[in-house]
Amino acid sequence: MSETDKPVRDWEWLALTDHYHTALAIREALLEGDVEDAAEGLEELIDALSRSEERALESHLIRLIQHVIKWQVQPEKRSPSWVYTIREQRRQIRKLQRRYPRFTDCRIEEALWDDCLVGGLNEAGKDMDQDILNPPSLSWQDVFETDYHLES
Repeated sequence: MSETDKPVRDWEWLALTDHYHTALAIREALLEGDVEDAAEGLEELIDALSRSEERALESHLIRLIQHVIKWQVQPEKRSPSWVYTIREQRRQIRKLQRRYPRFTDCRIEEALWDDCLVGGLNEAGKDMDQDILNPPSLSWQDVFETDYHLES
């Protein structure tokens, strides 16, 4: 295939929109012998996958923080579903940490913690249909270690 016949790929767009078809296009570029193009596509795919994994971690952490805040601010509304959600979000975060070792506790604290606290506070406020004027200060222990359960 000549240079003029070579397909022009927008790797960034493709990797952001469809990981599977990005992998197929990378394979196609390799089969055509265009290693440079394939390498570019592979870099974009790796970046997109990494961002996707981090978004999943952020989403679980925000949901976890949201429910811990609700637990502290609205003790009269505590429910089994809140207990389940807290446990499940912790489980999902630990699962991501096992699958992707770069998601250490230290990395969560340094890179995600502050933004996720704000996100969790905003989500809790929306759930409670109120602004939380005096939000509780949450520690790592509050979010990841405290045993939340309903009193019998």
